[in-house]
Amino acid sequence: MQRREFLKNMSVMASLALIAVSPLKTLAAELGAEEQISKIVGSKGAKTGVASLVAPAIAENGQVVPLKVEVNHPMEEGNYVKAIHLYAAGNPTPKIITVNLTPANGKAYFSTRTKLAKSQDVFVVAELSDGSFLKDTKNVKVTI
Repeated sequence: MQRREFLKNMSVMASLALIAVSPLKTLAAELGAEEQISKIVGSKGAKTGVASLVAPAIAENGQVVPLKVEVNHPMEEGNYVKAIHLYAAGNPTPKIITVNLTPANGKAYFSTRTKLAKSQDVFVVAELSDGSFLKDTKNVKVTI
């Protein structure tokens, strides 16, 4: 195979790969935070008040925003927090993180830092082992 043929074939293959991947990105971007949450929760709905999201009211820098999540729920066998989902409604990719837990964790708590593109609502949804859900929402104003 000649060098020119090889380069020509590689450029055609790279172009085809980009064309094949671009529709997947658009499909993923179409679901916002609320749609993703309703997909997880379904028709069951989520109770408020037990899951606690601690976020600053005003974030001076949207590049590093500290978030803390705590769910005041027992962590015993058969009755525990199974997963915690964190979403930022205004980000291009709304899902921030999903943390899977077991009773061995002892406490349903974690903290993280994330980027926020602009001022927006941040949602936390806690999934319990019995199939019910808990939620909390905080609005974070980003100044930079």
